[in-house]
Amino acid sequence: MEARRQIECHPFEPFMPGNAKVLMLGSFPPPERRWSMRFYYPNRTNDMWRIMGIVFFGDKNHFVRPGGYDEQAIRRFAAERGIAMFDAAVRVVRQKDNASDKFLEVVEPIDLDGFLDRLPDCRTVVTAGEKSSAIIAAINGTAVPKTGEYVEFTHRGNLCRHYRMVSSSRAYPLAVEKKAEKYAEMFREIGVE
Repeated sequence: MEARRQIECHPFEPFMPGNAKVLMLGSFPPPERRWSMRFYYPNRTNDMWRIMGIVFFGDKNHFVRPGGYDEQAIRRFAAERGIAMFDAAVRVVRQKDNASDKFLEVVEPIDLDGFLDRLPDCRTVVTAGEKSSAIIAAINGTAVPKTGEYVEFTHRGNLCRHYRMVSSSRAYPLAVEKKAEKYAEMFREIGVE
């Protein structure tokens, strides 16, 4: 007898500040037992908030707190900088009970047009990793960008960019400082400082 597929719905509300210039998309949150907060990139071993600390404050521990991250400081930072957040998948099936993108089956991808419609100043979509990059490229009908580069797409007549950045997962074999250099370059290019 075949096991029933457990479909998971995205646990977080989209974070969409009205001044957003960039929409950052991961793949899908890890299982709840790995969360250190109820916000994007919640896994305390994920480097995203260390990367942001280096890029914007010169301190990889800027958002780090005992056992995880300072969720309220992160929310304020993202709102002030105009960084919207969600994930490329809305509903998934985990083929293994872990955080690996490799074992995520996407049941429903993001409605990217719907998100961009609600973010009138956003012309940049940033994906962190292979899975989210492939999902967004498929939605846009473009090639998957090379890591650290972008491809252009149009949304309602507006020219937009889809950047593919290095994964913030610790499994990605690059020092956090090197990851931060790549993110800093991208943020400079799009004018988010």
